[in-house]
Amino acid sequence: METKDLIDYWVNTADNDFNTMLNLFNSKDYHWSLFIGHLVIEKLLKAIYVKNIDNNPPRIHALLRLAELAKLDTSEEQKDNLDLITTFNINARYPDYKQVFYNKCDYDFTMKNIEKIKELRIWLLSIVEK
Repeated sequence: METKDLIDYWVNTADNDFNTMLNLFNSKDYHWSLFIGHLVIEKLLKAIYVKNIDNNPPRIHALLRLAELAKLDTSEEQKDNLDLITTFNINARYPDYKQVFYNKCDYDFTMKNIEKIKELRIWLLSIVEK
């Protein structure tokens, strides 16, 4: 696949996941909406990695590490948000964390973090489109 096709693949699948995240939030599946939100950011970071580095992004899920490998210049707030959103992948996936995470994911917690995901998404899309 050409580089542009790969970038389009990551962006398009991130867009699909973004809509899924919103649908899950609207249906009150809060912990799953944050899990999918992690995938949105991960896929956009992989699109930027393809754009900046190589057609084969690393098969990792740690968002801050992906940002570093993609040579992104991040603020401290962005670093903190990437680290936080990475926990949504771990906490929703593993049984020993899942119930605690599920209980934490009320409307307010989830809405606050979806806003962070939306902000990062807009920022990352602006980088992809440059």
